[in-house]
Amino acid sequence: MDGNKVTVKIYGHEYVISGDSSREQIMRVADFVDSKMQEMEKALGAGPISRIAVLSCLNIVDDLFTAQSTIERLEEENRDTLKECEHYSQLWEEAKNNYIQYKEDAQSSIDKFDKIQKLFNDKVIELNQAEQRYAQLEEKYDKLNEEYGVLVDNLKKQEENKESTEGTIKEWEEKCKDMENSFFDLQMENIKLKGEIDRYKKIIE
Repeated sequence: MDGNKVTVKIYGHEYVISGDSSREQIMRVADFVDSKMQEMEKALGAGPISRIAVLSCLNIVDDLFTAQSTIERLEEENRDTLKECEHYSQLWEEAKNNYIQYKEDAQSSIDKFDKIQKLFNDKVIELNQAEQRYAQLEEKYDKLNEEYGVLVDNLKKQEENKESTEGTIKEWEEKCKDMENSFFDLQMENIKLKGEIDRYKKIIE
């Protein structure tokens, strides 16, 4: 396919330029070369067009090399920036993963704390119930102890007065034995209950 043909004016002369570039691109390049040659003429004064053209080319190539060096430097800086971005991106991912793990660990700790708190509350309830039961047993113990004392006093009185029959004395003796058995069972239950209360208190503390 034939390229574009464009007539341009450079440094007062017309040229027909052919190329695969667009018409606008060819004219933009021609205008750039013309402006460089005009600048060179202003800087050096009038002279042969070949001299102006060569110096303009040198100036354009110098600008080109400078631009290429700048591009290479920017590309290097861009590569370094990309490496830093990758590094910080990796740090961000690690920090995000650590945060997620922290949240999971924190939730696990909260769940464990809730379980321990529930167990603690249950033990407090058990302790309160044991203390109530202990108070009831103590009350029952005092009552039985009082009744036992009354029976003993009555028995002594019967023996001293010798007015009671042998059968009545035996009946009272049997009642005393029953009382003693109940009293002993109550003492054992109190000892056991005290041990449970002490154990609950140690768990709570």
